[in-house]
Amino acid sequence: MLDRFHYTVKDVLCVIMGGGRGTRLYPLTKERCKPAVPVAGKYRLIDIPISNCLNSGLNMIYVLTQFNSESLNKHIARTYKLDPFSEGFVEIMAAEQTMENTEWFQGTADAVRRCLKHFGNPTFKYIVVLSGDQLYKMNLKEMLDFHKEKNAEITLACNTTYKKENLGEFGVIKLGENNRIVDFFEKSENPKRLEDADITIDGKKCFLVSMGIYIFNKDVLVELLKKSDKVDFGKEIIPASFRHRVTEAFIYKGYWRDIGSIKNFYDENLLLTEAVPPIDFFDENWQVFTRPRYLPPVKVKNGKISNSIISEGCIIESATIKHSVVGLRSRIEEKSLVEGSIIMGCDFYQSLTDILSDRAKGKPVMGIGKNCVIKKAILDKNAKIGNNVKIVNEKKLDNFDGENYSIRDGIVIVHKNSTIAPGTVI
Repeated sequence: MLDRFHYTVKDVLCVIMGGGRGTRLYPLTKERCKPAVPVAGKYRLIDIPISNCLNSGLNMIYVLTQFNSESLNKHIARTYKLDPFSEGFVEIMAAEQTMENTEWFQGTADAVRRCLKHFGNPTFKYIVVLSGDQLYKMNLKEMLDFHKEKNAEITLACNTTYKKENLGEFGVIKLGENNRIVDFFEKSENPKRLEDADITIDGKKCFLVSMGIYIFNKDVLVELLKKSDKVDFGKEIIPASFRHRVTEAFIYKGYWRDIGSIKNFYDENLLLTEAVPPIDFFDENWQVFTRPRYLPPVKVKNGKISNSIISEGCIIESATIKHSVVGLRSRIEEKSLVEGSIIMGCDFYQSLTDILSDRAKGKPVMGIGKNCVIKKAILDKNAKIGNNVKIVNEKKLDNFDGENYSIRDGIVIVHKNSTIAPGTVI
């Protein structure tokens, strides 16, 4: 397919960074890598950038992984089986030891540098580098068109924010003549540099922040990485390139959020329960793809559900669910209340024989038992919550680490595969 700027989709390789430790999302990353964390009830974080690529017509995709990557590898292998006649692919590229280098990836740039030998297909003229932990819907073809129109060598996707206090640790972008990027820094480095970094868009003053999405001309990327031993794109490679490379800012005005922390993850999931959420998962013209599981419909017995997402295969007895996200195969029993919480669901159904056996022994079964109260919590996969359990952060702690649960920013997170005994109060 040829477009007005004379490139085909076969010219473009997409590289999704999925190898970070995900420390800000711990304990959700205790047993999985960050891109494999479930989101919106049935998806995983990695589905967002992959879907953006596929919906943009870009189907040559590598996902670079490193830590706790087993579940991510399995998800991609089971989900993204592209038509062999399309020549497209979605493949894992894991950190590997070689005769020259036996270390792990040291950063985003180091990961791509170590994988350059696998990007040797001469048809690739552009490399699109994307993050694996963001929530957004963006047509990457528009960014590619912009890159070509500006004769850019490097293009950064930028989002806008109108308040200095919202900048956090984002990379802030300063524009110069012809709107080319002349500076790139983090607010924490030197707040005074913000004084002349604001711009005016649609009559309002705002700041540009990097979305962590980059387009490189392939030859430029190869040269930058081979001439430097720097390990990070955002903090080192990109800021050092402005003086001698044509670097442009593609301003994306749509919704974009970094959900790499527990608080952001919690907030953004619950925003999806609103009547008009910031991201439309019901858009048939821009689908978010994930693994088809062929689960049965949801079964509800006298339940009361409001402002919530209920995923496939759930069994809800006479329970009340408010402003919550309930994941695949969840079981919530009688007279329980779930409010302002994310229930990630289960990887499998517990057999009826095992359920009856556990109940006879007084053990919790998979899911949420009877007469429970779950508020402002995240229950990771396969959690067993006994009867009469209260998870309400009773002591109002901001941060805490227990044996089978943690608290971050006042949010209680029950660890994956954990059991909470009947009558427990957290």
